[in-house]
Amino acid sequence: MKIRKPWHIRVVGTLAAGALRLLNRTVRARLALAGPEQHPVGPEHQRYVYVFWHESIVALTAWRIKAHVLASQHADGELMARVCRHLGIGVVRGSSTRGGSAALLGLLRRAGATHVALTPDGPVGPPKRVKAGALALASMSGMPVVPVGVACTKAWRARSWDRMMVPLPWSRSFFVTGPAMHVPTGLDRAGLERYCRQTEAALAVVNAAAARWAAGGPRPVPAPPLSACA
Repeated sequence: MKIRKPWHIRVVGTLAAGALRLLNRTVRARLALAGPEQHPVGPEHQRYVYVFWHESIVALTAWRIKAHVLASQHADGELMARVCRHLGIGVVRGSSTRGGSAALLGLLRRAGATHVALTPDGPVGPPKRVKAGALALASMSGMPVVPVGVACTKAWRARSWDRMMVPLPWSRSFFVTGPAMHVPTGLDRAGLERYCRQTEAALAVVNAAAARWAAGGPRPVPAPPLSACA
């Protein structure tokens, strides 16, 4: 059932944020750096655009970084925005389909103070297909893009388009950050598309590494920096 009434959204947002706080106290989170950069880092020293698949939003609330996220202007986005604000996460409203340009400008204005965390396949999919918004933001702001892979030892999967992953209590969550990618300024549509496909490949690598680690495999080790697109 869709939640549409404002007071319902307020109540559910508050309850959901409280539930996430309690859940995250039971989940053991582990982080591996598969790139040469250190994470998380204070945004006053270096700012990044962190990208991860939409299915990982709930799991990643256990990794506390000072960042702004993008929430759609739909009612579902309002619910997400309220949850994020209760958790101390900055929010800019907009999406690739509604208010995209204004939201992108809002994120750029905040880029001087925080990191940015984006789901490049959101808000409605298709799943695990990178859209150009995150790469356009990185190109205009000069902030490097860092792919983040996520896996859990035990998780519930929602019946949504993204199959959202919710860690179960007392499970373990594994986060893997890949090498940062610098996106040049002045890219045309074809150039952005090339970087979209490179970002998809990078996300596939870090998510596979996180899944192997969660299954009892070795902790991922740093890889060399990503080369520029041809």
